[in-house]
Amino acid sequence: MSGDDSRSQDLRAPVVELLGLVAFGELLAFERMARDAALAPDLRRRATLGEMAAVEVDGYQRVAARLAEHGADPERAMAPYVRPVEEYHDATEPKDWLEALTKVYVGDGIADDFLAEVAALLDAPDGDLVRRVLHDGRYAAFAEAELRAAIEEDPKVANRLSMWARRLVGETLSHAQRVAAERAPLTELIVTGTGHEDGVQKLFQRLMTAHTARMDALDLNN
Repeated sequence: MSGDDSRSQDLRAPVVELLGLVAFGELLAFERMARDAALAPDLRRRATLGEMAAVEVDGYQRVAARLAEHGADPERAMAPYVRPVEEYHDATEPKDWLEALTKVYVGDGIADDFLAEVAALLDAPDGDLVRRVLHDGRYAAFAEAELRAAIEEDPKVANRLSMWARRLVGETLSHAQRVAAERAPLTELIVTGTGHEDGVQKLFQRLMTAHTARMDALDLNN
């Protein structure tokens, strides 16, 4: 490999790291949503979650194709994230429909906020691609409306979902911090892009601020 080729590989490494994370996240989100659809109380809601799962597959295919354009093998790029992401989902397996919706609203919301922040540090077309594969806002609105209706029907549900949401955010941030610590190129991307050594810490602070606002919208911070 020539010196120029080596420098090109080095410059691509952080981007490939992020795209590998996004690709595996999309792939696992498809599997999770397809499974969680069985928890839906009726066919309309089941179909909505099924549609969400289908969008995740399309997102995975787009990101995998972009990884190939970078000269990276999608499977190898995703491999470092398999264990931490699967462990997160294993630790936050919903028991019913409302817990599944809360996971969409809380877990996916934090993940999307994180990816949107990092995507802003990327040049086109990579940053544009990451933003395009973020979860459609319609589905967050769907989850919020369903949760709001359930809480209005039975206010006692709010306490259970508040506890579940706190567990979700704890697991989400714990696993995200683990990934950031273990994957140096991803951390490098954030630090270099923000121009601050404490860029990762400040990013997580912004994630928590956005999460708190989402919880306040449903009165789940009590």
